[in-house]
Amino acid sequence: MPGQADVVVIGAGVAGLITARELGRKGAEVVVLEARDRIGGRTWTDHRLGRDLEMGGTWVHWVQPHVWAEITRYGLEITRGPRSEETYWLAGDQVRRGTLDDFMRLIDPGMTRLLEDTMKWIPRPNAPLTVPRLADVDQFNLQEMLDDLELSIDERNANEAAWVGHFNAPLDQCAYTSALRWTAATAGSWRLMHEASAIFRLTGGTRSLTEAVAADAEADIRLSAPVRSLTHDAHGAEITYGDGHTVTARRVVITVPQNVLHQLDITPALPDGKLRPSLEKTASRGAKAWIRVRGPIKPFFAYSSQAHPLAVVRTEFIGEDDAVLVAFGPDSTRIDVNDPRAIDAALKVWRADLEVLEVGGHDWMADPYSQETWLIQQPHQLTRYHRAQQENTGVLHFASSDYANIWAGFIDGAIESGTRVAREVHRDLQPFGG
Repeated sequence: MPGQADVVVIGAGVAGLITARELGRKGAEVVVLEARDRIGGRTWTDHRLGRDLEMGGTWVHWVQPHVWAEITRYGLEITRGPRSEETYWLAGDQVRRGTLDDFMRLIDPGMTRLLEDTMKWIPRPNAPLTVPRLADVDQFNLQEMLDDLELSIDERNANEAAWVGHFNAPLDQCAYTSALRWTAATAGSWRLMHEASAIFRLTGGTRSLTEAVAADAEADIRLSAPVRSLTHDAHGAEITYGDGHTVTARRVVITVPQNVLHQLDITPALPDGKLRPSLEKTASRGAKAWIRVRGPIKPFFAYSSQAHPLAVVRTEFIGEDDAVLVAFGPDSTRIDVNDPRAIDAALKVWRADLEVLEVGGHDWMADPYSQETWLIQQPHQLTRYHRAQQENTGVLHFASSDYANIWAGFIDGAIESGTRVAREVHRDLQPFGG
């Protein structure tokens, strides 16, 4: 294997693959080092429960400009799960039952009031720090903002459950500005934000996208190649990986998630603006479970509250004699997504009639190469660290959905970040004739 390259990309997730493709197509010699034995990072289509299921990132939408451009580029198709015919939610310990429209009407007053100043604080989601006084609201967590609304118990539980489904974290750990950023990305419409973040998925799975990008990248992608150490100076970097292999490069693009960054052995060390948010961690710490139940059943949504290990459950696939549900909870330590008994007990909050046949999922918090689900920031992190996280450190550049401007935490954000950083690296290589 060649020991020298123009650029080494650390990580073959979406951001890393996009970076490699863009630089390779501009003539750079690119090596991609991926610790796992697969590409995709936190997007991972795996065959379980008799179907191809998304263990990580899933949903896409035409209001997400970067991912939609890639979908168009590769001629990919999108689909959606079955439309809900029943919806369940909790008011205290009481189970309510109605339609999805009933539930949306229930959360509408709270959502509207919570997000009414979205465009005041984030008028340009592509430049989230435009408003100088954004730190005034970045100090608040989402839970205290919901509490200030003084909602009824029905409205409170419903709004909490909806946000746990979106944020995959305890709401008292989530920055209010994360809610503003998501909603600003849909021009202030919380209903469109809800649709864009939770309805449509790629027909061929996210692997149809990652495999298309990888096939299009003129890069040497090396799997099962965890980085052991990285040294850098003004002229380039040397990376040791795997069983002691080394590769040198003029530039390095690091695409690992925020929570992992501080664990890389980098000399000289990274500046505080990059290490501190990594040490603080993101707010996201939740669970995503896939559940196969005996059918036939009607497709449904179910919402509880963040007090329960599963806050949101919905039908994603319907078969003749079974159905597959997807569920989300705020804290991965409170439920084992691969334990049928734990999942069965959690479902009984709403429905005792469901018979669990199989379950499956991936604990992203325990995964050493992610240690987070999708990005949800804690209070203060956006205004304190966003600029520093995007900046290069000498010959080291940083691309990740965690550092995106618009759809941070989404597949779209990974593409945005990888595209931007590839452009910057290409520019920096020009004095070398790259």
